[in-house]
Amino acid sequence: MKYFKQLTGTKCYLSPPALEDAALYCQWSNDLNVSRYLEPSFSLTVEEETEILKNLHKENKVFGIHDINTDKLIGSCGLHEINPVNQTAMFGIFIGDAGYWNKGVGTEAAELCIDFAFNVMNLHNLYLYVYEYNKRAIASYKKTGFTVSGKRREGRYYAGKRHDIIIMDILRSEFTSPFIIPLGVK
Repeated sequence: MKYFKQLTGTKCYLSPPALEDAALYCQWSNDLNVSRYLEPSFSLTVEEETEILKNLHKENKVFGIHDINTDKLIGSCGLHEINPVNQTAMFGIFIGDAGYWNKGVGTEAAELCIDFAFNVMNLHNLYLYVYEYNKRAIASYKKTGFTVSGKRREGRYYAGKRHDIIIMDILRSEFTSPFIIPLGVK
């Protein structure tokens, strides 16, 4: 399969999602170790996942996350609820391949997508929701510059318990571009 290196870092690159990867996305959505951090966290069929992939770009900007050395698809990230008037969007990311957890790949993929949002799409504010029990993601988001702006108390029910949903956001002025170099600057 041919992927397009739309945004490239040192550990990973972002490429438009391919319909041929629906089975892999389906595998991740059915893996409770992955899906407990996602919304919705229930099983999908390959057909349902294919339909999701077909419709993703209608109102969103979504990327597959690939290992820079092997082209292996390892996750997904993107911008949702894009509002060009207010220059806002909701950011989302997941690494489906657990072999890439805790290696900085998710942080780099987030930086690539955030850089694209601010410096290509001209957005001003990105926000996200993260479950309080997803400590690894919260640390990664803080590393990229997101700050906690609020929470939805007990807004998540999972594994027989209520959990807070943490709301985080970042402004363009709070983000320094590590990848996209302004025109005219060398």
